[in-house]
Amino acid sequence: MTTAEAAPLEPGHSFAPAKINLTLHVTGQRADGYHTLDTLVAFADLGDMVTIAPACDLSLDVRGPFAGGVPTGAENLVLRAARLAGMETGAITLDKHLPPSSGIGGGSSDAAALLRALGRDRDLPPEAILTLGADVPMCLLARAAHVSGIGDVVCPVPDLPALPAVLVNPGVAVSTAQIFATLSERNNAPMTVRPDRPDVPTVLHWLAAQRNDLEQPAIAHAPVIAEALAALRDAGSALARMSGSGATCVGLFGDLDAAHKAERRLMARHPGWWVRTTLLT
Repeated sequence: MTTAEAAPLEPGHSFAPAKINLTLHVTGQRADGYHTLDTLVAFADLGDMVTIAPACDLSLDVRGPFAGGVPTGAENLVLRAARLAGMETGAITLDKHLPPSSGIGGGSSDAAALLRALGRDRDLPPEAILTLGADVPMCLLARAAHVSGIGDVVCPVPDLPALPAVLVNPGVAVSTAQIFATLSERNNAPMTVRPDRPDVPTVLHWLAAQRNDLEQPAIAHAPVIAEALAALRDAGSALARMSGSGATCVGLFGDLDAAHKAERRLMARHPGWWVRTTLLT
């Protein structure tokens, strides 16, 4: 479609929720360098917001509490998604509330939100979407899923109960590529079979037997991650685990009241950390 034939851009907005890896098993590495994973992901009820509006040129305005950590050039994933979708003009606003480079899929979720705002989340070829990053397909679904392959096999998990959680980021940015590069073992066992029709206690029991294979390499790179995990356990979490390649950690709780109490305790003890209560679905 030429520019002259393009339909006028309709104003719109789309929520970009935080992606949380409840498990992350690294199961191999392909000849092309991509790692294969087996991971259970869920999405928070907090995140960024992407807004689009008509304009003569294509532009990106990043605002919000974490705007300073976001690149605004051609490498920005939202702009890359816009160009992939054929967006040649329009004003994009990214309201950034998630800490960048923190293992919760912020940039990938922002790119997925832009595609949803444009109405292009269902008609782009999967291989094209993967060029934006391995987390983008799961962020397009934006609900609990079992993800495998290099991130290209995304299977919804509709029976996962809502999980009360506290997210903690101790204020360090972690390079995903660097953490993968320091892995000592890349051929690990996948997840065990998930329980059928689970409730929260059953899920917590099952999750405790799973892993995040990137956790120890990330702690070696940024020891404060171990402090964040210990702080979540101290605050009463039933399970504390790092998400993605870090540095955000997630503590799971039996109910939201316990999560809110833990949030208050953590904020009082670590005022410089990013701490948020959420419900994962």
